[in-house]
Amino acid sequence: MKIFYLITIVTLLINCSGKKPTADKKEDQVTDREIVVPQFQKIIDSINVNGAILVYDFDENSYYSNDFEWAELGHLPASTYKITNSIIALETHVVENDSAIFKWNGEQRRLSIWEQDLTLKEAFRFSCVPCYQEVARKIGAKKMNEYLHKLNYGNMKVDSTNIDLFWLEGESEISQFQQIDFLKRFYQSKLPISEQTEMIMKRMMVLEQNDEYTLSGKTGWSIRNGNNNGWFVGYVESRNKVYFFATNIEPKEQFNMNMFSVIRKSITYKALEELKIIE
Repeated sequence: MKIFYLITIVTLLINCSGKKPTADKKEDQVTDREIVVPQFQKIIDSINVNGAILVYDFDENSYYSNDFEWAELGHLPASTYKITNSIIALETHVVENDSAIFKWNGEQRRLSIWEQDLTLKEAFRFSCVPCYQEVARKIGAKKMNEYLHKLNYGNMKVDSTNIDLFWLEGESEISQFQQIDFLKRFYQSKLPISEQTEMIMKRMMVLEQNDEYTLSGKTGWSIRNGNNNGWFVGYVESRNKVYFFATNIEPKEQFNMNMFSVIRKSITYKALEELKIIE
C-alpha cells in the first residue's frame, strides 16, 4: 500500500510540473516560414527599382520574398490607407455605403478624373485624394485614432494638424508584413467591424475577376523628402486558396517615372505568376 501511494505521488508531481510531452510542444509551436525567391529580385532588377515583393500563402503559413529586411521597414501607407479610411468612414457613418456621393466643388484637381461627382466606390477606384481628405476631416483626429487602435493598423501619427495628410506625408509608417497582417484579419472577418462594412469593402476592393482567380487590392504612392515610394497590397483567391501580397518599391536613378504607376502592379503579377498562383 505504501508503494502504491509513493507511485501515485511521483506521478502527480510529474504531471503537475508544467512540462508537456515533446509532441505537444511541436503542436503548440507554429511558426511562419520565410522562403527567399531569387526570381523576385530578378523581376525587380529588370525594371530598375529597389524594394521587395512579399507574398503569403495562408494554407502553408509561408512567406515568399526577395528581401525580408526591406519587408520589415516602415513606409507611409499612401493610398493603400484608403482601405482603412473607407472602413472607418463606414463604421462611423461618415458615409453610409459605396454609393455615397462626393460632390465636386468645381475646383481644379490634380487629375481630371477627380473633377466630377464620385461615389465612394469610384473615389476608391480612382484613388481620389481630395475625396478621402474630406472623409478624414469628417471623421476627425479623435475618432480616427480610436479606430486605428481598434484595428491595429501600422503606426499612424494622427492629430488635428495633419488629419487630412497623415497617410501621405509625415511620420506615419506601416511595413509589408503589417499590411499583410491587416489584410489577413480583414479577410478572416477578425476586424471589429460590421458585416455590412466588410461586405462593402470586399466588393469595392475587387480589381480583377475571371474563371481562374479573383484579385483584390489597392495601390499607393507617396513622396517623402524627395523619395518616391510605391505600394500594391491585396489578396488573390485562386483554386480554393487565398494568397496575400504586399509589394513596396522605390525607383533608382534614371528611372522613367511615367512608368511608376504601372510597374507596382506588373511586378506583383509577375511574382504571382512565378509562384503559379495566377497564369
